[in-house]
Amino acid sequence: MSIDFDKVVDRTRTSSLKWERFSPDVLPMWVADMDFQSAPEIIEALHQRIDHGVFGYTEPDSELEQLVVERCRNLYHWDIEPEWIVWTPGVVSALNVCVRAYAGKLEGVISPIPVYYPFLTAPKLAGRDLIGVEWIKQSGQWVLDLESLEQSITPDCKLLMLCNPQNPNGRVFTRSELEKLEQLCKKYSLVVCSDEVHCDLILDRHAEHIPYASISEFARDNSITLMSPSKTFNLAGFGCAFAIIPNNRLRDQFNRVRTGIVPSTDSALIGYTAAKAAYRFGEPWRQSLLDYLRGSHDYLLEAINKIPGLAMEPLQATYLAWIDVSELGQKDPQQFFEQVGIGLSPGKQFGDENYLRLNFGCSRSLLKEGVERIAKAVTSL
Repeated sequence: MSIDFDKVVDRTRTSSLKWERFSPDVLPMWVADMDFQSAPEIIEALHQRIDHGVFGYTEPDSELEQLVVERCRNLYHWDIEPEWIVWTPGVVSALNVCVRAYAGKLEGVISPIPVYYPFLTAPKLAGRDLIGVEWIKQSGQWVLDLESLEQSITPDCKLLMLCNPQNPNGRVFTRSELEKLEQLCKKYSLVVCSDEVHCDLILDRHAEHIPYASISEFARDNSITLMSPSKTFNLAGFGCAFAIIPNNRLRDQFNRVRTGIVPSTDSALIGYTAAKAAYRFGEPWRQSLLDYLRGSHDYLLEAINKIPGLAMEPLQATYLAWIDVSELGQKDPQQFFEQVGIGLSPGKQFGDENYLRLNFGCSRSLLKEGVERIAKAVTSL
């Protein structure tokens, strides 16, 4: 499929969170929001729905849910049932619901750190105890310290929160790693909330996304899997995601806790329309996107590692680079780069102030401009 991902789409004056966060002279490469137009089939489906002209309350139909079932089977070799699917207005709200549903007041929630920042805030907002377990680097690859993880589990721990593929370091858990995690969860009776929103964005051709819930009956019956078309197809503005919860009791707990707090998805008409088109027609576009992102990743990896004081490890997934800036000696590296015209996400937000996160989901020309600004800023030190 021929898609022009080099095309620069002007997102200024469109109320874009990404493009209006900074002043106009700053190139925004922060939030996980690509600058590419979505698949043509999605855009056409939206036009057709808008042309209908009536936009009342809606619900996901059986066709959409069957598309999710087929996607899980075809892409991840995971058989699920339609009744396991719970639609939500986003992954973040679902993360917060999970914390409240499966861990009581002052009980423990354990999570690898650094991680997508709602993992850090959700337990604190709910009055739960957050227990962080650090990633460690071995032979140029990030790995989870399972020994440290087990030592961190207290009798009050009830919930393990995973991000797989991991945001921000881009790791994809192997089957062996997931099986070891499952053994720990079984040993300590932990429920797992697995955020797998980046699962369709695997850059490393030797890596494979394996849903945690698919590895055993215990994992299936003691987990909540969060997914969405939002990151893959650049549909974040539509607020359409879903939780897959096979266990009836856990599903009932999830729905009970969300009631009256998390908005109902009967207002997600546009989101459902886009999701259905994405899952029915979007695969050729996704494959073209992956090819483009792989090229951008390889360019960025080489370019960043040529800049003195910066370091980047290869990513297995996502379009979010995790860049070590510790050697620059800057007290606030995010602010330093913003002042020279490049807007990045601060690593401190994810749990490690020695890093910055860079979104390379943009045209190659914008990416090169961003790298040039970064190199010029570092050279000026």
